[in-house]
Amino acid sequence: MSGLFLINILMALSWAAVTGSFSVVNLAFGFALSLAALFLIREQVGTTASFQRAGKVVSLAILFVYELVLSAWRVARIVIRPKIELQPGIIAYPLTVTGDFEITLLANLITLTPGTLSVDVSEDRKTLFVHCIDVPDPQGTIDDIKNGFERKILEVFR
Repeated sequence: MSGLFLINILMALSWAAVTGSFSVVNLAFGFALSLAALFLIREQVGTTASFQRAGKVVSLAILFVYELVLSAWRVARIVIRPKIELQPGIIAYPLTVTGDFEITLLANLITLTPGTLSVDVSEDRKTLFVHCIDVPDPQGTIDDIKNGFERKILEVFR
């Protein structure tokens, strides 16, 4: 993917040189234009897998933004309630991801989502401990993480 990205950057710079404007907007347009051109010839240059992976990365980013908004809404509803009734807790999340980068990415995505905080990873790196501000259904929370963030991370990196 880095070779494709470098070609895309070079094509964007070429676009800026040809048009005579190196403004951020023109460079971004050149980047998008070169991305579209590379997409059109992806099968001839063998970059189909790169575009598929890029699509999966975008899908993970969209899921994160969705979960971020949803969690922020849930936390806001908790905060503005007249009587706060919470069931906070720490859940032991069994990890499917194994690589250091994958575990770190998952832990950070969980931590960046309001209402949750990654606390620790077990010594054998098979369990992630997550503090939740309100966890009435621990298994439901585990299933949400497994079918959401972790599934998308596995799609991107495997």
